[in-house]
Amino acid sequence: MDVSSSLQKNGRQIHCIDMHTTGEQPASSTQRDQAKNQYDDIRKRLMLEPRGHDGMYGAIIIPETELVLSGEADIGVLFTHNEGYSTMCGHATIALGRFLVDTHDLNVFPRRETLKFDADSQTVKLNLHAPCGLIRVTVPTTPDGKKSDPSRAVSFLSVPSFAPAVQLRIPIPAEVRWPELGTRDSIVLDLSYGGAYYALVDIEELGFKSLKNMDLDATTRCSQKLLPYLRTHPEIISAIQHPEDPRLSFLYSVMIVDSKSSVNPGDVDGTETGLCYFADSQIDRSPTGSCVAARVALAYEKGLRKPGQRWAYNSLVSNKFGTGAFTAEIASEDSITDTQGKSIRSVVAKVGGQAFYTGAMTFTVEDEDVVSRSGFTMASVVS
Repeated sequence: MDVSSSLQKNGRQIHCIDMHTTGEQPASSTQRDQAKNQYDDIRKRLMLEPRGHDGMYGAIIIPETELVLSGEADIGVLFTHNEGYSTMCGHATIALGRFLVDTHDLNVFPRRETLKFDADSQTVKLNLHAPCGLIRVTVPTTPDGKKSDPSRAVSFLSVPSFAPAVQLRIPIPAEVRWPELGTRDSIVLDLSYGGAYYALVDIEELGFKSLKNMDLDATTRCSQKLLPYLRTHPEIISAIQHPEDPRLSFLYSVMIVDSKSSVNPGDVDGTETGLCYFADSQIDRSPTGSCVAARVALAYEKGLRKPGQRWAYNSLVSNKFGTGAFTAEIASEDSITDTQGKSIRSVVAKVGGQAFYTGAMTFTVEDEDVVSRSGFTMASVVS
């Protein structure tokens, strides 16, 4: 028996499809709380070393959730990263849309045969149950509807997105400050929600000139100080109390925004670039779809965006290659009620982007392999 055949008989297998959405890679293989408490070994085996690395991102598909059983969703999903689990992920949603249309394995996707094909638009619609709620996805297909079409963008409709705090001035104590901040003792930022809460801050507000030809090590050092501090700041905590689910009431990320240095893909009304830091100093290679929804909601709240205006959102990767930007527009307007009974303006954003396959593989771990079973990062090894 050769090595390959032997490994295929190992009972500790995880089957994955690798894809990337503008360079950010979602490996596909209640539910978020249960995963954290009972099955976190799966996340560690895939996301951390020796199989993964600090920049890994994953999506674990869940065939049955309460919304799947009620008929509202076609399948559930958990999003994973180097630190734990996300409540929403746009780039993984875009990739999963293609995969779920392309797979015909009913053991993987039991409701595949119930998906409706629209012959006029050559698209298939499906609903994902994510930790933040229901995400409605539209996947372009070949003329027969049996396979996704990689030449056209997948799009999704966000959960209701809103900006609970605009132009919030936050003091920065001496022990938190980074060199580029200089003598300033505060910064101004916005808070917005698009399936997760983001602190959005202009690149110049942090003391940097631009996201073009910038010092990535310097912005990383800044985020390593800033994000943990913001997560404990009383004004931030007060502002990000989700009106429907307290488990969503945490600051997920700092998004550094540059509206001046951005590639324009054409056929849009404007562009901007973002650098997203989340989890344990992880950098999103993609334009960050959930934060795109949050940025649309923020622009709407500030009176800078109206329905029908289409924007392009770049990451450092899409700027580098001139392709891979996400586009977004307001799909609908509404309002929600916050925890204090106050009405908040909200929008549903339509976000679009492309994802591509990079491989398929099966991972295993032998009983004697403590390193692979536990997973590690170099930071955890030296701490």
